[in-house]
Amino acid sequence: MNLADFDYELPKNLIAQEPANPRDHSRLLIYNRANGEIDHRHFCDLFNYLNKDDVLFINNSKVFNARLISKKESGGKVEIFLLKVVEKNKNIWKCLLGGRVVVGKILKLAQGIKAEVLEKNEGTFLLKFDLDYERFIKKLEEIGETPLPPYIKRSEKLNRDVSNYQTVYAKNEKIGSSAAPTAGLHFNKEILEKIKSKGVEIVEATLHVGLGTFLPVKTENILEHKMHSEDVEISLSSINKIVEAKNKKKRIVAVGTTSCRILESLNNFLKYDCEKNKFLEYKGQDLKFSTDIFIYPGYEFKIVDSLITNFHLPKSSLLMLVSALAGRKNILEVYNKAIEEKYRFFSYGDAMFIV
Repeated sequence: MNLADFDYELPKNLIAQEPANPRDHSRLLIYNRANGEIDHRHFCDLFNYLNKDDVLFINNSKVFNARLISKKESGGKVEIFLLKVVEKNKNIWKCLLGGRVVVGKILKLAQGIKAEVLEKNEGTFLLKFDLDYERFIKKLEEIGETPLPPYIKRSEKLNRDVSNYQTVYAKNEKIGSSAAPTAGLHFNKEILEKIKSKGVEIVEATLHVGLGTFLPVKTENILEHKMHSEDVEISLSSINKIVEAKNKKKRIVAVGTTSCRILESLNNFLKYDCEKNKFLEYKGQDLKFSTDIFIYPGYEFKIVDSLITNFHLPKSSLLMLVSALAGRKNILEVYNKAIEEKYRFFSYGDAMFIV
């Protein structure tokens, strides 16, 4: 498969610059894989398309203020985009830098904080900050900015982005994402309560969204693309709930591509009894692992049955993932229909439910 197979034309005016208000008033496109039918609704109608005993699987990672402005000793401005902490005890981070810097230089941030450039590697940098990790994370609330993707244009910092670019179920103890799991942005507390009252079980885990969100697929042959690695945490309780649900033939609905990647990676830790046609009980502990799973057409889904997701960028690995679930030609036809109907695209845009 070639990269051009996952391209489409999107009018720039359909790239959402602000989220729907309220959150659950975004539009929702329902795509039925069984018959190819498309239904146009709003996200607040989602609970009508969920069944009693479905399992809704969410990513509870919390976004931190990952965008920082610094200055070189010469006075030149350098933008720092924090991607991932690599050594907490030394407070060393993998970062993207906007501006010309060399290894060994010191960058000066607000409130007297300094960062030393330790290493450059394939477009990313390692920076060591002169505060301990816990104090630094707290300082980010004051000196950092919301890490909006580059297609959301801002002439100035907007305080509302701090809450808008965060799911309502993100947990403070699960801070670590440099981008939001955006399919979850459509949920508010009211719709979550409606979903629970219908008998849907909500199960959660953590995947810290990182570097791969900002790296486009560049290889013409997509099989040559090297997928990014992201850190995952999932509790024993959540694992057992997924195993039980699969064995009882309940539908697993993943909220977003990050949740989908957690579940399909989890399959590597589970055992399946072919004779009994069921997963064996997982008897291990809470899991912490990294995943670089790359899902593209031809992939056979093991855990995920349905997916709630946003509309993704052309030629992106996320578009390839949804194409694997619903078929490349089908997804491109759905996207063209969404464009005709003037759906709003990308992080702050509308949603689709692949059933």
